[in-house]
Amino acid sequence: MNRRIVTIVAALVPIVVLCVIGSTVRVPFVALGPGPTFNTLGNVDIDGKSTPVVDIQGTQLDPTAGHLNMTTVSVRDDLTVFEALGLWASGSQGLVPRDEVYAPGKSREQIDKQNTAEFQGSEADAESAALRYLKYPFVATVGGVSQSGPAQGKLETGDELVQVDGAPVATSDQVQAVMKDTKPGQQIPVVYRRKGVEGATSITLAPGPDPKDSKGVMGIVLADRPQVPFTVDFNLANIGGPSAGLMFSLAVVDKLSPGELNAGKFVAGTGTIDPDGQVGPIGGIEYKMRAARDAGATVFLVPADNCSVAKQTAPQGLSLIKVDSLSSAIAGLGDYTTGKPVPQC
Repeated sequence: MNRRIVTIVAALVPIVVLCVIGSTVRVPFVALGPGPTFNTLGNVDIDGKSTPVVDIQGTQLDPTAGHLNMTTVSVRDDLTVFEALGLWASGSQGLVPRDEVYAPGKSREQIDKQNTAEFQGSEADAESAALRYLKYPFVATVGGVSQSGPAQGKLETGDELVQVDGAPVATSDQVQAVMKDTKPGQQIPVVYRRKGVEGATSITLAPGPDPKDSKGVMGIVLADRPQVPFTVDFNLANIGGPSAGLMFSLAVVDKLSPGELNAGKFVAGTGTIDPDGQVGPIGGIEYKMRAARDAGATVFLVPADNCSVAKQTAPQGLSLIKVDSLSSAIAGLGDYTTGKPVPQC
């Protein structure tokens, strides 16, 4: 009897060891899957108060209906062997090397800060793209001043640039056009407006960081600011990355222009956007499409560079519209809702 017990125990030891390893040892992979979606035309709860996701104050808004949902990807980290195998076997999650999601050498806190900064940047770009599409005027402003640059102590963040080297300027592109003909050591006059009061200064230009570039620099970051009598705020927290830009822009356009971009339908999508309205690719398109379909979407806006993956992994019942800019997204929605052919992946 004792020998039998010993034999049984000996046979169980590898199983016990395997179970301990499988439930405690972490794998260098993360699981990706469908994340939550948010209707950019709807509201979100903030401290118990229902607040518009895209909140525009100071002007009359056009009524909206339906959905323009931004989509996300869920990320599960710190997986055990058993958890990773279970998620992989379920078919609802995909496993990718951790380094593809979290850059090596950076802490989780650093990565979270970077993702938050990218998300906030996408909000500003989304506002600019939408207001440019709607033909609102912009002014060139100082977005930042280098601590050791020529403009230090002469210009401040937020200053509106009125004239540079004697030329009137209204956009960052116009400022750059003036600066391309300057040289390091050259002194140029600058007229600016600070808190509504106009001022003037002169700046001695410095060499730029690229030795091959011979033009002078003021040591400032340029930023175009819309001249509008209203404010635009975005109210989503704990979301990182820049991929909400397109859907934020669409919501701003829909609220500030006549009619409904989506004809009241359930539209979802994704894509980065720059201040000029160009749409860029994102990661996890297959999971975002699944999240959109699960939420009820019937139409999905796909960045053109994501089309090859999207058309292979789109869930049944989800129509895809290929977009490469804000204007093409709006045109595509217009064609879709009126029954015309749309750009497809």
